[in-house]
Amino acid sequence: GITKMASSTNEGSVNETRSGKKSKKNTNQVDESQLFTVPDGWKEPAFTKDDNPKGLLEESSFATLFPKYREAYLKECWPLVQKALGDSHIKATLDLIEGSITVCTTKKTFDPYAVVRARDLIKLLARSVPFEQAVRILEDDMACDIIKIGTLVRTRERFVKRRQRLIGPKGSTLKALELLTNCYVMVQGNTVSALGPFNGLKEVRKVVLDTMKNIHPIYNIKIDKELATGEFFLRESVKKRKKMEEIKVKQAEVLSKRQEERNRAFIPPKEKPVMKKTNKAPSEAKINIEAIKAKVRKAKTKKLGAPSVNPVPQTKPAHDKKKKNKG
Repeated sequence: GITKMASSTNEGSVNETRSGKKSKKNTNQVDESQLFTVPDGWKEPAFTKDDNPKGLLEESSFATLFPKYREAYLKECWPLVQKALGDSHIKATLDLIEGSITVCTTKKTFDPYAVVRARDLIKLLARSVPFEQAVRILEDDMACDIIKIGTLVRTRERFVKRRQRLIGPKGSTLKALELLTNCYVMVQGNTVSALGPFNGLKEVRKVVLDTMKNIHPIYNIKIDKELATGEFFLRESVKKRKKMEEIKVKQAEVLSKRQEERNRAFIPPKEKPVMKKTNKAPSEAKINIEAIKAKVRKAKTKKLGAPSVNPVPQTKPAHDKKKKNKG
C-alpha cells in the first residue's frame, strides 16, 4: 500500500511540472507575438546625444562616383547638402576632379546610423534625384532602394519599350505608382531610384521587376487599388452584381437625357413682354407739335414772298355781268 501511494505522488508531481512547462511556453509565445506586431501610430523615439554621449571610437566613411552631367547641379546644391549633413555632424566632400562624393563621421558624431543615411543621400544625388527629395532619407521613417534594371532584358529596344511602359503616357503610370505606395520614384538610365516607407518600397520593387519581365504595371496598380478599397476580397457574384448596378445607373442617365431632348419639342416658346408706351408718349407729342409749327412757318414765308409761277385766274362777281348785258 505504501509503494502505491509513493508512485501516485510522484506521478502527480511529474504532471505538475509538465503543466508548468506548458504554461511557460504559452506565455513565451504570447510575448514573442506581441513583440513582432507594431502597434498603430507607434513611432520610435529619436536618437539623441544622451543615448551616446561619448561618441564613436573610429571614423567611418563612404564614397560614390557621379556622372559628368550631374556636376553642375551638385555644385549648385552643395552648400545645402553640407548644411543638412552638418546637423548630424557628418563631414561631406565633393571632388570635381575625380568625380566623387565622400561622407565620413567626425568626433562630434553621436548617431552611428547617421553615416549610413548620408551614404544613401549621396547615392540618390548621384542617380539624378533632386536634393529636395533626396534629403528626406535623413528622416527616421524613410528608406531608399536603387533597383538595377539594365541587365534584366537582353535587347536594347525591348528594354527601352518596357522602361517607357513603367513611366506611362506623360508619366501617368509612374504617378499612380507613387500615389499608391507613398514613395518617390525616379527612372534614370539603367536604374530606378525609390524613396519612401519600407512597405511602399517592397511594392515599387515588385512592380518594376514585373514590368521588366513583360507584365504590364497597370495590372499590379489595379490590384493595389482594389486591395486598398477592399474590392479585391469580394466574391465574383458580388463583383458582377456591382458591375450590373453601375451599368443600370448609366443606362438610366442616358434614358433621362433622351427623354429631356424629346420633351424640348413640346415646350412652348417664351413670349416677349409687351412694351408700354406711356413714358414715350409726351416726348413724341412734343416732336409732332414742333414739326407742325415748322410747317406753318414755311407756309407763311411762301405767301409773303414772290408770286407763284401759275397764278390762279380771278373770278368776276355776278353784278358786273348784268351791267354788260344791259348796255
